[in-house]
Amino acid sequence: MDGPLSFAIPVVEEMGIPYIYFRTISACSFWPNFCLQEIIDAGEVPLKGENEDKLTYWNKKEMDMMVTSVPGMERVLRRRDIPRFCLVEDINHPGLQTMKIESKRTAKASGFILNTFDDLEGPILDEIRKHIPNLYSIGPLHVLLKARLELEGMESSHNRSSSFWEEDQNCIAWLDSQPASSVIYVSFGSVTILTRDELLEFWYGLVNSGHKFLWVMRPDSIVGNDSGNGNQIPAELEIGTKSRGYMVGWVPQQKVLAHPAIGAFFTHSGWNSTLESIALGLPMLCWAYFADQTTNSRFVSDVWKVGLDIKDTCDRIIIEKMVKEVMEVRRDEFLERAISMAMLARKAISEGGSSYLNLNRLIEFFKSTVS
Repeated sequence: MDGPLSFAIPVVEEMGIPYIYFRTISACSFWPNFCLQEIIDAGEVPLKGENEDKLTYWNKKEMDMMVTSVPGMERVLRRRDIPRFCLVEDINHPGLQTMKIESKRTAKASGFILNTFDDLEGPILDEIRKHIPNLYSIGPLHVLLKARLELEGMESSHNRSSSFWEEDQNCIAWLDSQPASSVIYVSFGSVTILTRDELLEFWYGLVNSGHKFLWVMRPDSIVGNDSGNGNQIPAELEIGTKSRGYMVGWVPQQKVLAHPAIGAFFTHSGWNSTLESIALGLPMLCWAYFADQTTNSRFVSDVWKVGLDIKDTCDRIIIEKMVKEVMEVRRDEFLERAISMAMLARKAISEGGSSYLNLNRLIEFFKSTVS
């Protein structure tokens, strides 16, 4: 079961059925959730402020303070990197309390599955194993699935899309016409909502960077989106997009990320997107939106060092500068590390690799419950 669904536990316990948690977030974002009581006891949350939804109400110095009460993350995690639901004034806030309780319940399960691999998050996985020894790290799952399907002669099954959005295949033809590694792919996922002001800041930053971009813009992704005159697009953006950009409602993301024209991924740092980028050796520019994304983006920039983190920033000048950093100035540095990480991901899912062995161990566990 997924973490927030523990209401089913009393039923399976009464029936004597073993259960396993499968959290769809990273190890590095699960671990602070698991340690929330320690963070509270250390006085590192809650924060003082006027509005939990607006980080500008908190002092920047306070947001940049390190969170030292999470073992293994003392020199990495800042207050601005912990999930947004922690950024509250009241210790009894329902979101904070729910996540604290739900995360701790994971330790009572018969096992724990995470979509990650040991060479990526080994130190954090070691910390988690101190509390949940029967841990199965079996990622990147999408790569492992593809490898297993190919082994069984079922490669075509992997190409079926699970997206609820209609995918625009024409973007692939556009990418085919672009030079290698020349395009930055921009997608903030399936739930991120932008204001019109944020949209324009991102748009100006991308256009002014001078780089080609493929930007996923869901029809429902802009607050108050309508066709009124107040929402007309500035002429310079239209001109810049026609010459360097391609905007689309939705794309076959794995196919896009694997295209040779893509040079970097401008992402919301959702865990699936982050793993897809890591598995392909693509540098990232991270603009975290909520939940686990704020921790993921910090690890991308400061632990794995395969990209840049610009959370809590939406300014065209900074965006332009950071696009240039990822695509030009520091490209070789990020690319070298990203390719090394991709090789480790492939090693993990290959025969004898950590994820390969953990999956086999998980299968044996399932078999043992029905024998």
